[in-house]
Amino acid sequence: MVVKAPLTGMVMKPHCSRQPSWKTWLQSCLRSMVLLAFAAQMFLMTPAHATSVSEIGPLPADDANWVVDQGEVLSRITEGSLSQELRDLAQRTGYQVRVVTIHRLDYGETPASFARQLLTQWFPTADAQGKQAVLVLDTVTNGAALQTGTAVQSILPAAIAQSIVSENLAVPLRQSRYNQGLQDASHRLVAILSGQPDPGPPQVQEIVQVEGTFAKAEDTKSHAISATIWVVGLLIAATVIPMATYYFYLFLQSR
Repeated sequence: MVVKAPLTGMVMKPHCSRQPSWKTWLQSCLRSMVLLAFAAQMFLMTPAHATSVSEIGPLPADDANWVVDQGEVLSRITEGSLSQELRDLAQRTGYQVRVVTIHRLDYGETPASFARQLLTQWFPTADAQGKQAVLVLDTVTNGAALQTGTAVQSILPAAIAQSIVSENLAVPLRQSRYNQGLQDASHRLVAILSGQPDPGPPQVQEIVQVEGTFAKAEDTKSHAISATIWVVGLLIAATVIPMATYYFYLFLQSR
């Protein structure tokens, strides 16, 4: 007969999963804060995308690219009517005008320098540039420029070219009326290059609600200062938070 001795000295404890301690939870939160601060700092240091002349690309073989709306401010109807008007001008007179909108210029670039480089890219020689004109508009600053070849300059004086940019185009842009502004500029250009009398700049009404339409210089300066303060504050926070988090983490590890 086999006698089994009772098991002694063994205590069965119920199984339970180990709960994370408050220190583990806090460390996880601190790591998340570091990642967020790093992401914010990288976002602030990343420059906004700017359009370069090379991104516009070459003209098609048939020179049919009359409007390049990279700034995405023109309606399809306006783009179509501008293209038709400029195409008809080229067929009747040989003068070719192209309208280009971009969203942002490279640092140090101006609408005039951009238009000059673009004209050279499309038409490398002086003879090829003779009957060409390029109207460039930057939609971020609403700055514009008209670059012309020598043959165009013979019937379009510099003063009138400047008037087209600063009056026909700039006046509607004060109310962000891009379609109207580019149509007005195109109409005047086409009239002059077609040998018609210069229709002149737009007639601006004398009674204008300046307070409701334009921002005061003081308001513009105040907004610029506020934006600068926000950016500086975010940069400081993105720098200080990771450092403070790192030293606090070392403090917790030493306990």
